[in-house]
Amino acid sequence: MKPSMDRYVSTISLYREDSDSSPEGSATRSSSKSRSYKRISQLLNTFLEDKMVEFGRQVRQVQAGHRCTLKGLLRFVPGMRKSSKAKGYDHLITDEERRYAIIRGGSGWMTIPQGIPNCPPGLEYLTSIDQLLVHQKVELLEAFTGFETANKYTVKNTLGQKVYWAVEDTDCCTRNCCGPARPFDMKVLDFYQNEVLHFNRPLRCQSCCFPCCLQELEVSAPPGNVIGMVEQNWSIFTPQFSIKDTSGNTVLRIEGPFCTFSICGDVEFKVVTNDGNQVGKISKQWSGIAREMFTDADHFGINFPMDLDVRVKATLLGALFLIDYMFFEKKGNAEQDRPGML
Repeated sequence: MKPSMDRYVSTISLYREDSDSSPEGSATRSSSKSRSYKRISQLLNTFLEDKMVEFGRQVRQVQAGHRCTLKGLLRFVPGMRKSSKAKGYDHLITDEERRYAIIRGGSGWMTIPQGIPNCPPGLEYLTSIDQLLVHQKVELLEAFTGFETANKYTVKNTLGQKVYWAVEDTDCCTRNCCGPARPFDMKVLDFYQNEVLHFNRPLRCQSCCFPCCLQELEVSAPPGNVIGMVEQNWSIFTPQFSIKDTSGNTVLRIEGPFCTFSICGDVEFKVVTNDGNQVGKISKQWSGIAREMFTDADHFGINFPMDLDVRVKATLLGALFLIDYMFFEKKGNAEQDRPGML
């Protein structure tokens, strides 16, 4: 709801009535009035602060030649619902307003780094971190019935601050007919609900019996601009993947274990260079006996060098989701893991 002066006036009147009708002595009424006036002052300050932020945003949008809409202009005023029509105005928001929005309505989110050259929009977060935690949301319908629902993830940094949301975009028929092998589009959203990353997995086979039709995943940032690929390499005993850049060159490789079944411990996939030196890892973390047995909502961690290109970091994040679907996404909550790649 839009901040309204009527709401503040009604609240102020309520405080005045409470203080005037107090049955206590004069000293008590005086103390009550003092507290009431202090609260009134706080409410008025909040109201004026909201209005100043709104006015400043309107002025900048008019100066930039944008058409002003209330939903777009007030998207960061506390209590307002975010509007998809407001996309494209982020460059008009100052650092002070962004901090104000985070303090008032977005606590728990990582602050976006500023002034990063040659970086796709939305990937600035990845420039200042070398580790991500990915937690899949537990879907109660899927847990109790085995009916496949769209996967949802929260991506956090090591401090527990949210960096991205990730949401699977598939239809009901595809999820329940194809199971873990299903093709999908994965949308990765930032705090402002902008899609900053897009992962596309086509329908292919992952068995080593079909080496000409192995798994792959395309990474785009922003959507429509391909920045990398994840390709499965033919292997019989262990999972093998290649991380490729836009030119098709292999920049990193991923080597998995012989058995990916999680028994009270983490399952690690090594991230290595072309020379075989390990520079990171993707870990499927043990998340507790109940979650492991009755759901496929898993916890993952990913490590990579701090100075690694953000495009490669984003591609490694896409590899994490591909690994989740290939080895840890259960059909009907039934464990289907087996040694090797057969």
